Amino acid sequence: MTDPTAATDPTLDLGQLQILLDKVAGLEIACVGDLMLDRFVYGEVTRVSPEAPIPVLKTARTVSMPGGVGNVARNVAALGGESRLGAVIGPDAAGDELVALIAAEDRIGDFVERPATASTIVKTRFVAAGQQLLRLDEEEKAKAVFKRQDVFAGASAILLSDYDKGVVTNALIQSALAASATSGAPIVVDPKGRDFARYGAVDVIKPNASELAGATGMAVGTDAEVEAALAHLLSITTARAIVVTRAGKGMSIAKRGEAIVHLPGRAREVFDVSGAGDTCMASLGLALGAGASLERAVEFAILASGVVVGKSGTAVVTPAELIEAEMSQHASLAQAKVTPVEELAGRVETWRRQGLRIGFTNGCFDILHRGHVAYLAQARSWCDRLVVALNTDESVRRLKGDGRPVNDLDSRAAVIGGLASVDGVTAFDDPTPIALIERLRPDVLIKGADYTREGVVGGDLVESWGGEVKLAQFQDGYSTTKTIEKLQGDAA
Repeated sequence: MTDPTAATDPTLDLGQLQILLDKVAGLEIACVGDLMLDRFVYGEVTRVSPEAPIPVLKTARTVSMPGGVGNVARNVAALGGESRLGAVIGPDAAGDELVALIAAEDRIGDFVERPATASTIVKTRFVAAGQQLLRLDEEEKAKAVFKRQDVFAGASAILLSDYDKGVVTNALIQSALAASATSGAPIVVDPKGRDFARYGAVDVIKPNASELAGATGMAVGTDAEVEAALAHLLSITTARAIVVTRAGKGMSIAKRGEAIVHLPGRAREVFDVSGAGDTCMASLGLALGAGASLERAVEFAILASGVVVGKSGTAVVTPAELIEAEMSQHASLAQAKVTPVEELAGRVETWRRQGLRIGFTNGCFDILHRGHVAYLAQARSWCDRLVVALNTDESVRRLKGDGRPVNDLDSRAAVIGGLASVDGVTAFDDPTPIALIERLRPDVLIKGADYTREGVVGGDLVESWGGEVKLAQFQDGYSTTKTIEKLQGDAA
């Protein structure tokens, strides 16, 4: 086994990311711990109850997925690994649902036990407008010992997810340590409680800042305070390393006999932190299992966690999303908005799951002028995210004649993407954007007030799924044609 605490350059660039993703593909990772059913009830709040000062949620849909160690296993699989999921759940309806959900996942091996004395933990979150209103927990601590020791066989890494629900017992920890001693597989623990010494000589314990404070009784607000708490925790445990996650501040690494290292987080829009620790756990385990240094594994985990907090609910991250995030990190904000149709469709679906209202408009937008800016600002006021589809250069020539466009597609896209009112930019070459509208399914279709409602292509389609058509006003005196005529007049 490569020493997971060996020091190397921690900078994870795009090339190194692709190499690491290739190495983790197909690795078998044992994911053992507390498994639960995560339910998300999505709806809309439009009034307050007359019975009490509380919001009334009108439900629209319910989504269920494996939570706890199940989400760790899902993230391992989504990143290309092979999960070996070990846990204890009950022989009840919620357990049946969990088993079916696990069976529907690719690359997750089922080592789940269902003794008669166990019950399945269910966590139900009620969500409106992208915000959690309430979480309802149905749980009892596990009353049965997990016995499937074969879950560790052949694993490149062992991940123990302790939610203090009864599965991660001292006996299980000793079994994991014995398996690691035989195979060399690193062990990463997501801990709970105050006694971290009980985990023994594992490779990495991964608390968050709050858990670090609870285990040490020390403040963790500043780098210096975190360093003191980590040094103390190393002194009272036998773990080879401690990695603390600090939300937007990144992660800090403490290894025996070495200076503590602070790695910054990635600046991302945070939507939902549910399951971010599971994503971090999965990516750490995969990278260490592939032989990466601890610093490199933490960089990988920071990138993955930064992507998942931009998603709704208990989510997973894919290699394609990590590569996109790494590319976006080094691209300008404007260029990051410009994407092919299928990539944009994925973003739109993510926005939609967050309860956001999607707007769509299209045009040539050749020479950007004040009228365009006002038009797009008005369009954005009718939605939460605005997508602009640009005619390709050939399409503009067909519409406007020779000599147009003045600016090529890449230039037009970069300029439009630079506007704060625009959230996504793509292109189309067809005579109309109807195929794009069908693919993206916007909630609001926007065209200029020089159109009539009946003349808006795709209007009937958008209204058929509950959307609406809006006509935005143009500012008089501004147009690309007039701008070109003025330039030609000045040059004459």
